[in-house]
Amino acid sequence: MSKSPINIVWLKRDLRSQDHEPLAAAEAAGLPYLILYLFEPTLLKHPEWSLRHNQFVLGSLEDLKKTFAEQQRALSICYADAVLVLSELLETYEIKQLFSYRESGVQLTWDRDKEVAQICIDHNIEWQEFQREGVLRGIQNRDGWDKQWYVRMHSPLTQNTYDPTLSLDWNHKFPIPEVLFQDWKDYPSTYQAAGESMAWKYLKSFCEERGRNYMRQISKPLGSRYSCGRISPYLAWGCLSVKQVFQFVKNHPNAPNHKRAFNGFLTRVKWRSHFIQKFEVECEYETLCINRGYEHMDWQRDEAFIKAWKTGQTGYPMVDANMRCLQATGWINFRMRAMLVSFFCHHLGQDWRDGVYHLAQLFLDYEPGIHYPQFQMQAGTTGVNTIRMYNPVKQGLDHDPEGEFVKQWVPELRDVPVTHIHQPWTLTPMEQQFMNFELGVDYPHPLVDLEASGKAARERIYGHRKHPQVQKEKQRILKTHTRRSK
Repeated sequence: MSKSPINIVWLKRDLRSQDHEPLAAAEAAGLPYLILYLFEPTLLKHPEWSLRHNQFVLGSLEDLKKTFAEQQRALSICYADAVLVLSELLETYEIKQLFSYRESGVQLTWDRDKEVAQICIDHNIEWQEFQREGVLRGIQNRDGWDKQWYVRMHSPLTQNTYDPTLSLDWNHKFPIPEVLFQDWKDYPSTYQAAGESMAWKYLKSFCEERGRNYMRQISKPLGSRYSCGRISPYLAWGCLSVKQVFQFVKNHPNAPNHKRAFNGFLTRVKWRSHFIQKFEVECEYETLCINRGYEHMDWQRDEAFIKAWKTGQTGYPMVDANMRCLQATGWINFRMRAMLVSFFCHHLGQDWRDGVYHLAQLFLDYEPGIHYPQFQMQAGTTGVNTIRMYNPVKQGLDHDPEGEFVKQWVPELRDVPVTHIHQPWTLTPMEQQFMNFELGVDYPHPLVDLEASGKAARERIYGHRKHPQVQKEKQRILKTHTRRSK
């Protein structure tokens, strides 16, 4: 008995209905096709993954299902690994083509994709993977990359049209566990709402009103929550494409009125692809130092330090406020993220690997290609970039001078006067008594002395830069990742 020929669109980090090349290719092919999203148990066990990621993805899929339903189309959501799902489908169907975007993920997803590729070879399936974010696969250096990225961003958006007669529904045997649905129902209101429709609301409100103060508020822990784009979760999970964002902002009627703000925003959109491209070339950044010479540097693991940092109990108000805010909302601005990593790796002297998964789990906008290269850049393990050692007291004085952000997220300090809010250890015993506050009881003493820990970190990191392997690796990194335009 002959099997029915079909095609498959495999959704990964591309949870949208428009500017979607795999969906367009499936339509153009003219065969009935199945749209699949897979919650893969093997991937969900990886330490990068967290409950909030599941919740955001489920919310985005529910939004996408509504869009597809209006077009009389089906979306099949399975709880099973990709190899198992494909094997099951091959029992019933003759799969002609598989369409998806490339994924610049961790080693685990790369290994999974190699298994899928082998199945495709074994069963004569043509797997067509499309470029994502302007990121190129298989390049050996960055010659001309900038130019190609801009050409890509200015190219026409993919116009997705749909023929309902091609939509295929699959009565599969891989239902999502009820607990996952409950997770989505329990999605905290403090997180950004998920989905393509909400993504457009954020992008439009940024261009219409919020973005005018983008550059002035970008580093402020409070102001940035309103004035930044806040579209990073939607880009991370593909509710919007980078090209959609680039063209919408660049062509918006307000662009001439807010030129500095919009250009600054678009520059950072490009940086996003730049870091994903780095990770695409070397996904070992998840577990190995970018500059392998730093693998020879000793780290003194301190469990108490690590726990205090993770729970927002370091005794440094700006560090603790940002960690607690991140725990509760899934988002803080770039400078505050850099400060958390810098404090962990430099002032606390901890191995970046002991903190990298913790923040991955907390970021609602977690994107592997950005997370690992950025974490290591702030940790100082590239051997190329300038080492930025953020002083949390200075960051507080500069960006939260009235202590509003600190008092919101570290309520133990709400009665501490502004003059001491970023340095509560400077309160005298009598002052503490007057405000019914005791350092070490109501709020912890600082874990380290900033001056001493900063001095030790600089000597340690800069000293290690002289290591022969660090110098050798530096040349390799510059040759591979330095951006050139031709």
